[in-house]
Amino acid sequence: MNQYLALSEEVKEAKEQGKPVVALESTIISHGMPYPKNVETARAVEQIIRDHGAVPATIAIMDGKIKIGLSDAELENFGQAEGIAKVSRRDLPYLVATGQKGATTVAATMICAELAGIRTFVTGGIGGVHRGAETSMDISADLEELAKTNVAVICAGAKSILDLGLTMEYLETNGVPVIGYETDVLPAFYTRTSEFPVNFRADDPETVAAALNTKWDLGLSGGAVVANPIPEAHAINEAEITAVIDQALTEAEANSINGKDVTPFLLAKVEELTGGKSLDANIALVKHNAHVGADIAVKLADNLN
Repeated sequence: MNQYLALSEEVKEAKEQGKPVVALESTIISHGMPYPKNVETARAVEQIIRDHGAVPATIAIMDGKIKIGLSDAELENFGQAEGIAKVSRRDLPYLVATGQKGATTVAATMICAELAGIRTFVTGGIGGVHRGAETSMDISADLEELAKTNVAVICAGAKSILDLGLTMEYLETNGVPVIGYETDVLPAFYTRTSEFPVNFRADDPETVAAALNTKWDLGLSGGAVVANPIPEAHAINEAEITAVIDQALTEAEANSINGKDVTPFLLAKVEELTGGKSLDANIALVKHNAHVGADIAVKLADNLN
C-alpha cells in the first residue's frame, strides 16, 4: 500500500509523534472556487487547523501517488491548473495508475484518509440524494462511502440543491449516524436549519470523539456525519436561497445537464444569482468546520494516546 501513498513531511512527522491529523479534500480547490480565492481559502483552512492543535493533510492525486498533505507550491499548482479530473472511488485506481492529476471528492478523500490512518475529515458539505433520484438513481457516492469507510466527516450538512429528506433516509438505512454539532436539525449548507432532525446532538468535541471511538471500538464499520451549521453572520436567508436554487435547477433541466455536471453547474449558477454571496458563505462555513474538526481530532487523539 505504501507504494501509492506519499505523505508530506509535516504529516509524516505528525503520524510518528501521534499528533492529530485532519484530512482535507482537493475538489474544493480545483472545482469549488475560482483562483485565487481557492488557494487563499485552502491555506487559511490549513492554518486554522494548525492553530487548533492539529496537522492539516490536503489530499490529491499527483504523479502516480496519493498525496497526503500538499506543499505550498503543490497547492498553488493545483489551484491554477485546468482540466483536473474529479476523483471518486471508481476513478482512483485509473488516475493513480496513469499518473494523472486528480482532485479528491468527499468519497475519495475518505478512502485516502483511511488508507493513511486519518479518522477526521473536514469539508464544506456532503453530497446526497439528488432531487428526482427515484427516476434518475442519481445518488452521490459520498453516501455509500460513509456507509463503509471509518472516517468522520465534519461538514455544514448537505446542500439544499439535494433532496435532504431522502439523503437522511439513505444514511439511516446504512447505519450512518448524523451528529448535530450544537444543533438539533440538519443544517443545509448556506442555511443553519432544515426541517429534518439529526440523530443526536453534541455540544462539545469530547462528546463527538467519545461517540466515534465507541462506534469503531465496537467494530461498527462506516463513518459519521458531524453536521456543523454555518456561522449566523454568514448564513443566507432560507427563502432567498430556496428561490435561487429552484431557478438554478430549472435552468439545469432546460439545458439537459445531468450526472456529475449537475453540482458544478448549480453551484456556479447559485453564485451568479446571489451576486457572490454564496461563495462568501462557502468560505466562512469551511473555515468554521476546520475549527470544529481540529478540536474533534485533538480529542480523538487524546483518547488514543
